[in-house]
Amino acid sequence: MPQLTLLKAEQPPSFPPTSMALEEPEGLLAIGGQLTEEWLLNAYQRGIFPWFSQGDPIMWWSPAPRMVLIPGQAHISRSLKKHFRRQTALTVRANTAFERVIGFCADESLRQEGTWITSDMQSAYNDLHYSGWAHSVEVYDHDQLIGGLYGIGIGSVFYGESMFSLRSNASKYAFIALSAWAAENDLNLIDCQLYNPYLASLGGELIGRDDFESYLPHQKNRLCLGNGQDLTLSLQQAMGQ
Repeated sequence: MPQLTLLKAEQPPSFPPTSMALEEPEGLLAIGGQLTEEWLLNAYQRGIFPWFSQGDPIMWWSPAPRMVLIPGQAHISRSLKKHFRRQTALTVRANTAFERVIGFCADESLRQEGTWITSDMQSAYNDLHYSGWAHSVEVYDHDQLIGGLYGIGIGSVFYGESMFSLRSNASKYAFIALSAWAAENDLNLIDCQLYNPYLASLGGELIGRDDFESYLPHQKNRLCLGNGQDLTLSLQQAMGQ
């Protein structure tokens, strides 16, 4: 039976079964806890993620159905391929500007719906990046950062968190490059959390809770996505070049 659980910050992380998530608001599972590495990794490994606004308590979510992308199955439109052919100085790299990426993702001037990436969230995910769990993908035109995304990597799953664009299609290129790299490196899933039309246009699909949780990693292993790793070739091959 759905039931909201209150978590005590002074105790070790212990999340309830995800089947207890509320139907309204959809997917809300628990309130409380901390944004430490131990709490966050424990949550993500179970398919749970934090999402709350400034001034609110920490809220943990496990929505069903779940928006996901199977690596290598990103949808690439003909118009996007045409746009890409005109980008003569575009490169994609990993983990070169994590703090800048999450900062742009949190910038309310770039987001119509406002931001949920609070200062505490930024600090927590920066810490996860420094410990090798959180990763960013950056798109550059020459040396200018024009788009990117970030998320958490555990085992064979990349848990996407947010993306941004300073130019048309830049976040799409980051997403497609990540999808291609993930397929090349035998990842099983890219978690996109909640449905939105933008991700659906890129190949995201909804799957049920049981299907989603069958992909979740049993062990906490870091992704082999190195700092400064070049993903440009992965993007080019996905684009048919």
